[in-house]
Amino acid sequence: MTPWFFQQSHQPPVTAASAEQASCRFQVRTATPADLTSVAQIIAESFHSQNGIWAWAFPLLRLGIYEDLRHRLVSSTSHHVCLVVVDTAANTPNNLVGTLEVGVRFSDSWTEVGKVFPYLSNLAVSSKCRRQGAASQLLQASEKFVREWGFEDLYLHVLENNYQARQLYLKFGYRVHKVESNWNILFFRNSRQILLHKHLMPNSTS
Repeated sequence: MTPWFFQQSHQPPVTAASAEQASCRFQVRTATPADLTSVAQIIAESFHSQNGIWAWAFPLLRLGIYEDLRHRLVSSTSHHVCLVVVDTAANTPNNLVGTLEVGVRFSDSWTEVGKVFPYLSNLAVSSKCRRQGAASQLLQASEKFVREWGFEDLYLHVLENNYQARQLYLKFGYRVHKVESNWNILFFRNSRQILLHKHLMPNSTS
């Protein structure tokens, strides 16, 4: 399979708020080691604050993400892929604007036994290109790999208070599989995690 496998130039109607961003044109491909720095930066910016008391920890968090990604990219597992989306309209060398990982997990993650199921993680898009279809294209591309691996189901986690992400996944056919209790809620008042599930229908394209 060629690394470039999904392209779409459709853009939403231009409004005053999106006029500056409307020139983005996206393509999805598999990540390479050369992408690691940009991917780690986008994930870190999406999930970790650079302000307040946690600003000092941001470089360490980004480094940890980088090393985790590097390890997974060089691993020999056949059921793992890191996808990236690039803005082909950008006139800069660093035009990578989003990422998503697709892998498999076990129903018993500690012993790595039991049911094996495809799992999506680290869906992140740069703030300058959000709400323009980049995340949707990554999700569509992930399903192509899952089908090639012979699976018909997909799972992912989303925070209960991440309403924008939940709307996106609902649009793509994901439904609540389980609302998971989390001990962090008791101590840090974090939002609960929701495990979402999607069954890929035959010949489905979304």
